Amino acid sequence: MKVICSRSLFIDAISTVQKAVGTHTTISILEGILFEATDAVKLTGYDSETGIEHTMPAEVLVPGQVVIAARLLGDVVRKLPDDTIKLEVDDNLMITIESGSSVFHLRGISALDYPKIPVVEDARLLKVPQGKLVEMIRQTAFAASTDDSRPILNGVNVILEQGRLSLVAVDGFRLAVRHEAVEGRDESVSFIVPAKAMYEVARVLPNVDGDISIYYSHNHILFDSDETRLVSRLIRGEFMNYKSLIPQTAESSLTVNRSHLLAACERASLIIESESKRFPVTFLSTSDTSLQVSARTDVGTTEESIDITLSGKRFDIDFNPRYFIDILKVVPDDQVKIDFSGSVGPCVIRPLEGDRYAYMILPLRR
Repeated sequence: MKVICSRSLFIDAISTVQKAVGTHTTISILEGILFEATDAVKLTGYDSETGIEHTMPAEVLVPGQVVIAARLLGDVVRKLPDDTIKLEVDDNLMITIESGSSVFHLRGISALDYPKIPVVEDARLLKVPQGKLVEMIRQTAFAASTDDSRPILNGVNVILEQGRLSLVAVDGFRLAVRHEAVEGRDESVSFIVPAKAMYEVARVLPNVDGDISIYYSHNHILFDSDETRLVSRLIRGEFMNYKSLIPQTAESSLTVNRSHLLAACERASLIIESESKRFPVTFLSTSDTSLQVSARTDVGTTEESIDITLSGKRFDIDFNPRYFIDILKVVPDDQVKIDFSGSVGPCVIRPLEGDRYAYMILPLRR
């Protein structure tokens, strides 16, 4: 095999597929990147659950394929002095990489032993604006659980219903829902994608105009853009009925500036040195126009007031500040509405108009 390619394009390709390369695997070949040269060059990373393929233009003088240690390849290519790289593999799988006056000789691995990424057979197609999908993932996937004892909640529920695409994530303490209209789709579909795979989709896909093709079957899902393809297994099982979890009435409702509340929560969290429930942030409505945000820990205390517009009962409730910070960082609006259901009921963050998102947070019991 002999290939001439751009160093910058090679770095982009390695960075993209490296996100799916196995790091804690018993299959050592999955710690490498599959390099295939035909009329172009395709790089593949796979960790037995998620696979990423990225195709880059190159001058292919002699076609072929080889597996190269991912970390070493990335380190070498990033340090090369020239933007033109010549990569050659001999019959003994010895890889020669040349750039400018620099030459590396690396030991390759036979591509015949590299596992095949699953083919998404009998798949149905869904097209979604690429930038909008990236936005929806970033606004929901953070709320998925990381507790392996409840694998269903380790995923993001993707729901297509009555021309609307919804992404839902729950971890037992908070819930994130994001809706977006999808033209020309009337069927009802629901499946669960591992949150890890959704994170990688958001990372490897550029936030640009144009549609991404999503192929989904009973067991796998494929996200296909022009240059990059990501395949993931689906999580089998029944997701929570999120609609039944979100309160439809509230004892108290307030309107607040999102950035002001975010900044207050971030300042309060400065004296909270751990995720211990003993150290919450307290929301106290001191009047119909003022919210006191405070925290008290072994390190010290802090409190500040921000302007609000409150209707309903006044409240005094404790929350994990990290949950509010995660949500308020991704909410796109300047003003938000927060509904409270008493001192032990969940609160719900919504837009002032419409229902394109909803975030629910459980309070901490005193």
